[in-house]
Amino acid sequence: MTNHLFSLVRDGVPDPAKTVIETPEGRRYTYADLIARSGAYAAALQAAGVQPGDRVAVQVEKSPEVIFLYLGVVRAGAAFLPLNTAYTPAEIGYFLGDAEPTIFVCDPGKREALAQAASGIRAIWTLDAAGTGSAAEAADRQVGDVTDVPRGPEDLAAILYTSGTTGRSKGAMLTHDNLASNARTLVDVWRFTEDDVLIHALPVFHTHGLFVATNTVLASGGTMLFLPRLDPKLILSLMGRATALMGVPTFYTRLLKEPGLTQEAARGMRLFVSGSAPLLAETHREWQARTGHAILERYGMTETNMSTSNPYAGDRVAGTVGFPLPGVSLRVVDPETGAALGPDAVGMIEVKGPNVFKGYWRMPEKTEAEFQPDGFFITGDLGKVDTRGYVHIVGRGKDLIISGGFNVYPKEVETEIDALPGVVESAVIGLAHPDFGEAVTAVVVGGMNAPDEAGVLAALEGRLARFKCPKRVLFVDELPRNTMGKVQKNLLREAHAGLYRA
Repeated sequence: MTNHLFSLVRDGVPDPAKTVIETPEGRRYTYADLIARSGAYAAALQAAGVQPGDRVAVQVEKSPEVIFLYLGVVRAGAAFLPLNTAYTPAEIGYFLGDAEPTIFVCDPGKREALAQAASGIRAIWTLDAAGTGSAAEAADRQVGDVTDVPRGPEDLAAILYTSGTTGRSKGAMLTHDNLASNARTLVDVWRFTEDDVLIHALPVFHTHGLFVATNTVLASGGTMLFLPRLDPKLILSLMGRATALMGVPTFYTRLLKEPGLTQEAARGMRLFVSGSAPLLAETHREWQARTGHAILERYGMTETNMSTSNPYAGDRVAGTVGFPLPGVSLRVVDPETGAALGPDAVGMIEVKGPNVFKGYWRMPEKTEAEFQPDGFFITGDLGKVDTRGYVHIVGRGKDLIISGGFNVYPKEVETEIDALPGVVESAVIGLAHPDFGEAVTAVVVGGMNAPDEAGVLAALEGRLARFKCPKRVLFVDELPRNTMGKVQKNLLREAHAGLYRA
C-alpha cells in the first residue's frame, strides 16, 4: 500500500527540475526540492517519535517550508493540524488539549507566550516566516531517502477545527481520499495543467489555501507564486506571469480599487476563483466589466472540501455557486421533515460524496447528529436549486458569519462580551460589508457601569482572534425576542443592514 495522498503529488510531478514554488524575493523551489524537503521533515518527525495516526499541530506564518512540513506530516503517516495564526494562547490551549498532538510547531516569537498552552506536548518546535527554526534544523539533520508510511484512502490526513455554535470548536477529520479525490476533481473541472501558474496569496491554515489551492496545483504539476499575504499591488504586478488566482471576495474588492486593473493587465489570466464567503453580484459584474473575466464562484466548507462550482465553460451566474461537482450528490430538504424539496424551494443543503469528511474528532454523538442515515451530511446552510440546476446559498441555519473568508460563530463572541462587567446580554450578527463580505457586529444591552464601544473592543483584545472581534458595537435597551424568548437576530440584521454601506 502506498501513501495515498502523497501519491497524488508524486503522480503530478511533470519534471523534477520544474519550479513548484516561487516567492516574491525570487527564491525558487523545484518539485525535486519539494520531495526531498518533505521527506526530510517526515524523517525528522519519525525520529522525534511521531507514529502513524499521531497529530502534528502547526501555528506558524506562511512560508514554503510550511508546505514541505505539511507533506512531511502526511508522509510520516500522521495528521496535519493547522491553526490560525491569529488564535490567542487561550484558544490554542483548547486545540492542543483536545487534539493531543505529539509535536507542536509554533513561531519562535510566540514560543514563550504559548509555553503554558503547550505544556503537555512532547516536543515544541519552531518555524518562522523565513523558514528557519528548530523544525527546519531537525529536517536539515536528516540524510538519505525516507520511506513513506503506507496510508490508505480512509486513513486520517488532517484535522481542521471549525467553530462551534455552542462555543466549543470541533475537529473535522479529513481522510487521504477526502483531499486527494477533491484535488483530482478540481484539476479536471477547472482545467489545471502543468502550464498553470497560480498566484497563491491565501493563508495555509485554512481549507481554501492549504487544500483547494495547494493540492490542486500539486496534483496538476503546476507552479505557485507564493505570496505571504494579500497584497493587491503585488498581485496585479504578477498577473502578466500567471494564469490563475484563487481568493475570497475581499481579494476582488481590494483589487478593484487598483487603477491598474484593466483587461490588458488580466489578458494572460484564464481563471479567477472566489470562495469562502458570498461574492456580491455587483462585485461580479464590476470585475467582468474591468477585466473581461467572469469570476468563478464555488461552494465548500471545512467538512466537505469543495462540493459545487460554477462551470469553467458555460454561464457563471452571479449569486450562485454553480452545480454539484462530479461524484458529489447535493439535495435541498425541509429542515423539519427531511423531505426533499423541488426547484426554487429554500431548505437545508445536504451533501454526500468522497469529499465529505470522516466525522468530528472525539465527538461521535455530534458526528452522528450531523449525518443522515443514508450518509448525507447536513451542512447547516440554507439554499435552493433553481430550474437550471444552479445552487444558491441563501443563508446559514447555524448563524455562521463569514468575514473576510474566515468563519465566526456568534456564540463564541457573545460569551466573551457577556462576561464583561456591566453587560446584561449581547447578540452578535453579521452585516453586509463591501470589503469583508460580512462584518462581525455586536448588539449589546448594558447595565450599570457597562463599558462603551471602545471599552468592549479593548476588552476583547487578546481574548479572541482579531477576525472574530466586532467591527462595531451597538447599544440598545433590549433585544427583540419572539414568544418563546429567542432573540430575533433577523430583526437586528434588518434594523442595521446599512451600517457599513459606503
